[in-house]
Amino acid sequence: MEKKKWEILSSERLFNRPWLNVRRDKLRLPDGTVHNEYYVLEYPTWVNVIARTKDGDFVMVEQYRHGWGDYFTELCAGVAEEGEDPETAARRELAEETGYTGGKWRLLSVISANPGSQSNRTYCFVAEDVEKTETQHLDSTEDINVKLLPLKEIALMLARDEFKQSLMVAPLMRYLFENELEALAE
Repeated sequence: MEKKKWEILSSERLFNRPWLNVRRDKLRLPDGTVHNEYYVLEYPTWVNVIARTKDGDFVMVEQYRHGWGDYFTELCAGVAEEGEDPETAARRELAEETGYTGGKWRLLSVISANPGSQSNRTYCFVAEDVEKTETQHLDSTEDINVKLLPLKEIALMLARDEFKQSLMVAPLMRYLFENELEALAE
């Protein structure tokens, strides 16, 4: 079967802000059907970091999330500035939010919250052997507590459904599956 992309017949920007744009596309599907209203959310590039200290602890952040009106423990994460390389953005976010820097970095995965209606990507990095070298440099809307958690606590939190951000659960699960199954079995 030949894969054919949908054809954009027209596109209208409905909402335009620095962190979110909304557009309405008129589309022609491969079978010729015209879809008059298809909405796409355009966010900037997102990044998150599975950061571990030399002792093996995970560097996590706890912060208030207004959408759910509660505090959550999460990976360090943020937005890449326009034109900023995702790894550079991830390193900057880790330093700003936690004060941890350095270590060995690698890209774990590139994922989407919903590729059906969102155009951006989330770059998930692993940073191992990071060290506390700075103080936090938080934005005016950030109130972040840094938490160092051992491997078993991360696994238990996943099992108890305590992580609610799917773009963080997916890379954590992949990381544990690829790297820590033996340690968790002990």
